[in-house]
Amino acid sequence: MAIKAFVLDTNVLLHSAQSIESFHDNDVVIPMAVVEELDKFKKNSDELGRNARQVIRRLDKLRQSAKQPGQLRNGIPLSTISATATGKLFVLSFAELDDGKMDSKIREVFRFDLSGDSPDNRILKVAFGLREKGRQVVFISKDINLRLKADAVGLKVMDFERGKVDERALYTGFQEGKLSAAELDALYKKHEIPAGSRQLLQNEFMVFTADGTKQSALARMNGNRQLQVVDSARTNRVWNVSPRNKEQRMALELLLDPEVRLVTLVGGAGTGKTLLALAAAMQLVLTENAYDRILVSRPIIPLGNDIGFLPGDKGAKLKSWMQPIFDNLDFLLGGEAERKVKSSSRYSVEGLMNSGKLELEALTYIRGRSIPRQFVIVDEAQNLTPHEVKTIISRAGEDTKMVLTGDPHQIDNPYLDASSNGLSYTVERMKGQPLFGHITLARSERSELAALAADLL
Repeated sequence: MAIKAFVLDTNVLLHSAQSIESFHDNDVVIPMAVVEELDKFKKNSDELGRNARQVIRRLDKLRQSAKQPGQLRNGIPLSTISATATGKLFVLSFAELDDGKMDSKIREVFRFDLSGDSPDNRILKVAFGLREKGRQVVFISKDINLRLKADAVGLKVMDFERGKVDERALYTGFQEGKLSAAELDALYKKHEIPAGSRQLLQNEFMVFTADGTKQSALARMNGNRQLQVVDSARTNRVWNVSPRNKEQRMALELLLDPEVRLVTLVGGAGTGKTLLALAAAMQLVLTENAYDRILVSRPIIPLGNDIGFLPGDKGAKLKSWMQPIFDNLDFLLGGEAERKVKSSSRYSVEGLMNSGKLELEALTYIRGRSIPRQFVIVDEAQNLTPHEVKTIISRAGEDTKMVLTGDPHQIDNPYLDASSNGLSYTVERMKGQPLFGHITLARSERSELAALAADLL
């Protein structure tokens, strides 16, 4: 089998610093224009800057392993940085590949339609130049438009698939099944039944209905392969919230269980993801003292055009980004009128923050922290990369619970999509683990208008 040459676009390296080692026994080609673009990102303090610096360090390690100068253009074994990679890495420019024999029609395309001033077009030229040299070339890019241009000039193109999941078949956290009326009665009397031949993961739910009746039951798979009936009394009312559908009831069951240390809630606008997470957090922190405080965070990524600089200290800046959290907290705390009747700072957001029971934090500052005995909520987690989610979850100390909420179809991060974001990746990789639970919320409960908009717009 011929060794393929995978030509990587800049956004692939910025998405995953490990992408260089992802092609095993094939060669990896990095165009010179990509190295120039990495230089522009290396000073950034965000995830893109971190990945750019890591890639540059790996390239430099390969350079140092060479026995003579200029070896990068001749190929350096990737085994220097990865024991599983047997191919070579090349750093090439189009000038080194152009021998004047390129197809005249394609040459005209590059001269007039794809100008050499654009870094994207310079990257494409390297890929095409390699193909003209007889190499079996695959161009890898996360830029849809660049993939279209590459295909138009006859190159084989692919998206970078590492860390991607099939969001259309994403784990929902529950299944539906049938029982006879007698079996359903037995389930309620014994509180659990064997899973039998049913293929369920631990902490996955089963929604049972009885033939010929309106009876139903919710059960959850435990570690002993038993389907255990969900205690409806525990989830009937949590703080100021009652579940409005079976998915919300299942979500509250996971959120209130201290043995489930990581919960992911996926759903569209108005399905109650953030509200349920905050209600469970307040119940466990303020009433049951199961955790010391609530820590709420969300990615600082704007919808549409950014409004620019925000005045004030960290708290003042965060207030604008955290307004959706404040809206939900205000609802849970009963509104201004009820707080005046109760006349206690316990029933105000400011009072919770001043007492240390509630902390709002930007994800920018979470790296390096250790977070014990806290109920951590990360809202809008679909805007995080798989590496960022790993960084956040690995901050969890003893007796900490993590909750990630989001909608994979509402992504504002230009480098992610419904299949490659950190929330979808976490759901797929963690399913079946004893410490993990997940529910996909399907029905909008915000208002009749919000539900109509979610369905039709």
